[in-house]
Amino acid sequence: MKVLEGLATKGPKTPRDLSKELDLAPRTVTYALQRLLRWKLCRKMPNLSDMRQPLYALNPQAAELLRRYGLDTAVREMPSGIGGPR
Repeated sequence: MKVLEGLATKGPKTPRDLSKELDLAPRTVTYALQRLLRWKLCRKMPNLSDMRQPLYALNPQAAELLRRYGLDTAVREMPSGIGGPR
């Protein structure tokens, strides 16, 4: 997942920033962030510089998983439906 990798390498970001940096459609980024929130892999935080655009960051457990195993292995080890294709 490019969005997961973007959060892991670039820190807290707005959906707009992720969309631009990862060259993904805004709708794609929004959908991916919703899934990551549902699976408790990231968290949503207020953006004090622009309250219209929240910030998203990996939760500490997801960050540790990625740090230890790398993105490919971590995604493979996630429960069914999280990392794999739909």
